[in-house]
Amino acid sequence: MEIEWDDLAKLPFLTMCMKESLRLHPPVPTTIRCCTQDMVLPDSQVIPKGVACLISIIGIHHNPTVWPDPEVYDPFRFDPENIKERSPLAFIPFSAGPRNYIGQAFAMAEMKVVLALTLMRFRVLPDRTEPGRKPEMVMRAEGGLWLRSESLGANPR
Repeated sequence: MEIEWDDLAKLPFLTMCMKESLRLHPPVPTTIRCCTQDMVLPDSQVIPKGVACLISIIGIHHNPTVWPDPEVYDPFRFDPENIKERSPLAFIPFSAGPRNYIGQAFAMAEMKVVLALTLMRFRVLPDRTEPGRKPEMVMRAEGGLWLRSESLGANPR
């Protein structure tokens, strides 16, 4: 069996799983943006125009006021019914705004194809050890991310 471009839209649960994985483990945990205008915070403090601000993507993705039980893996957070009430800026694995990652649609499609083809051929099981986060410019799993796989039999064509 092959995967065609139109097939990717027919995999909503896979998309939900990918987004929840990106929420829990954003590839880039922080980004820096320069304020383009004075910004008044809820406590009346002002961030002046021109100041560089560090934005914690991992902090946004683990904010318990937006994401109940933020450390729990729950793909249904991204069910279309559940995202209606949430700000689009609550989930920004590729950043947001005019300077976000230009290749994000391609990256999501590529991940979906790789995962779909893998899951059509193998049963994928987690390793028995929980990986630790290795915080760097790009988030990595300390010691790597290990999986076990079992063939599902003859390769589908």
